[in-house]
Amino acid sequence: MSIKYSVPESFTSYRDTVRVELKKVIDSCPSALCNMLRYHMGWQDEHGHSCSKESGKFIRSALCLLSCQAVGGDTSQVMPAAAAVELIHNFSLIHDDIEDASDERHHRPTVWKLWGQSQAINAGDTMFTLAYLALLKLKEKGIADEKIASSIKMLSLACLELCEGQYLDVEYENRLDTTIEDYLDMAAKKTAALLAVSTSLGAYLGSEDSKLVNFFHLFGKELGIAYQICDDILGIWGMEESIGKSVSDISQRKKTLPVVYGLQNSEGEARKRLEKLYSQKSIEGEDIKKVTKILDQLGARDYAENLAERYYYKALAQLEATRLDTSRQAPLKETACFLLKRDF
Repeated sequence: MSIKYSVPESFTSYRDTVRVELKKVIDSCPSALCNMLRYHMGWQDEHGHSCSKESGKFIRSALCLLSCQAVGGDTSQVMPAAAAVELIHNFSLIHDDIEDASDERHHRPTVWKLWGQSQAINAGDTMFTLAYLALLKLKEKGIADEKIASSIKMLSLACLELCEGQYLDVEYENRLDTTIEDYLDMAAKKTAALLAVSTSLGAYLGSEDSKLVNFFHLFGKELGIAYQICDDILGIWGMEESIGKSVSDISQRKKTLPVVYGLQNSEGEARKRLEKLYSQKSIEGEDIKKVTKILDQLGARDYAENLAERYYYKALAQLEATRLDTSRQAPLKETACFLLKRDF
């Protein structure tokens, strides 16, 4: 994973169109709430003045549209669904920042840091609600009522998994017996569920082939686990300047894959030191370096990188099982490669 890849053109080709759709949806909500949402998205500063800050990679919306494109669907029809999955993702980020007490996101104060926890919860709830209003706009694009109802169910089930995954993520902070199997179950829910519904929604709204939709769901799920593992690696060894937030997974005692691997595979003095460090309320300063050194000695980074690669290839296998033309698969494969090799 030493070679880094730039964002592929196929991935960014839909970004501006999705942004326009998102602005339409977000600008439809009450002004006080709208200000917080527009700030979170990077469209204005805390004083309400327009600006243009980086507001994320739009991964889920891009995967939704690229999946629709791959099955031969009309991407302009499914733009509301692409906006919906992006809104759900951002709802989870606003709440996640509160739960993790994160001060910054994309080099800016988080919503809760500026407006307080209570108002940030309101902002996240608003983002969640707008996602479903966005899905209802599929009617205006000529999507049948039955498909809209099924889309709402698909997104709702993914949200339930996301919430359970977030619960487990917080729960594991206070445990030292979390296993790799526990971790993978958490990652499949917390992160992979939303990527899976992004790809399956795009395929579902663009085709009538249920087997095809299932392959796209599994592609998104496997890719989502690989993506979360890569995030875990960046959360310990990534550069703060690149990822846009404090590298604080260790300080928050998050049971990310390298840490879970370390706790499972250490013994003797190394295990005692690791358990002692993770028994503290928080891990700061030199203690962070101590944890990183132990993980390096145990080969935790190599293990995590190898496992991420395994899930990446499992994702590609699901995509190849669709038997779609290579040219149709290519943009999704290119995007999957970027998600594995990125450094931010």
